[in-house]
Amino acid sequence: MKLTSTLALLGTAALSGAAHADLTVISFGGANQKAQQAAYYEPFAAASGVKIVAGEYNGEQAKIKAMVETKNVTWDVVEVESPELARGCEEGLYEKLDYSKIGNKSDYIGKAVGECGIGTFVWSTVLAYNADKLKQAPTSWADFWDVKRFPGKRGMRKGAKFTLEFALLADGVKPADVYTVLATPAGVDRAFKKLDELKPNIQWWEAGAQPPQMLASGDMVMSSAYNGRIAAAQAEGKNLKIVWNGSVYDVDSWAIPTGSPRIKEAYDFIRFASQAKPQSQYAALIPYGPTHQGAVGMMDAKVAADLPTAPANLKGALPSNTEFWVEYGEDLEQRFNAWAAR
Repeated sequence: MKLTSTLALLGTAALSGAAHADLTVISFGGANQKAQQAAYYEPFAAASGVKIVAGEYNGEQAKIKAMVETKNVTWDVVEVESPELARGCEEGLYEKLDYSKIGNKSDYIGKAVGECGIGTFVWSTVLAYNADKLKQAPTSWADFWDVKRFPGKRGMRKGAKFTLEFALLADGVKPADVYTVLATPAGVDRAFKKLDELKPNIQWWEAGAQPPQMLASGDMVMSSAYNGRIAAAQAEGKNLKIVWNGSVYDVDSWAIPTGSPRIKEAYDFIRFASQAKPQSQYAALIPYGPTHQGAVGMMDAKVAADLPTAPANLKGALPSNTEFWVEYGEDLEQRFNAWAAR
């Protein structure tokens, strides 16, 4: 992006008094962070004089809670998943956003506009597989569970979120009914019973970079994975494929931890990163869907077709239920951890 257009996105007010301050921005690392670096961090730093110190985490809200409670906040902007954002907002871990410092709410898709965070991209957790290792292509989570027809290790995220949804989808629950079933004790038991069937064949992953690495190396033949990470591996020549059917999609948001000493610069950065042009450039580097409604029109049609927000990819997909995970997440994660440790 040219410096002049970057300056226009920032606005002149964003440049006053911010020179040479460091801003710590924490995201989920890997290919995602590389795209953020190119589309957001470097252009913003060039225009504003604010150096971005980029860090990564795996969504551990306990780290943010400890900073806020001890009044020792060293992170200024954090990429947060929807349930953690909602829970953290309730607990006072994130600043309530002043949208006059960011942009017009009407410019963004509905799920992106939050009290304590603004959505930065739409992502999907998909079924991914190594096409060199499987003779036939899987088409569903039922196939993922079928180790006779599709022999080999499976990868799953080490946590309850989405793992339980996929178990119910594999057991024949329709996408529209998944959260209704999972909100009942019988539904939870059903999901864990289904996981019991697959447990001997599961290799757990925790960081988003792991599934494409483990698939490419042949350590496993199928895995749940973030669509953007698989796309990055495909761009490197790896013969990995995505099954969009039964995927779960959600929004990641930018949030400001309560008590950040650089709140002005944090707003300046979020305002910049929430505009259509930078978002379109980010989505061209890693196929996560932009939240600014003007961004897709700036993109190549072929690139837009690989986004989670493409109509064909949304068919048979399941929107993550943030309210469900806020209400039940803590108990389900505890039960999952106890189950996984057995």
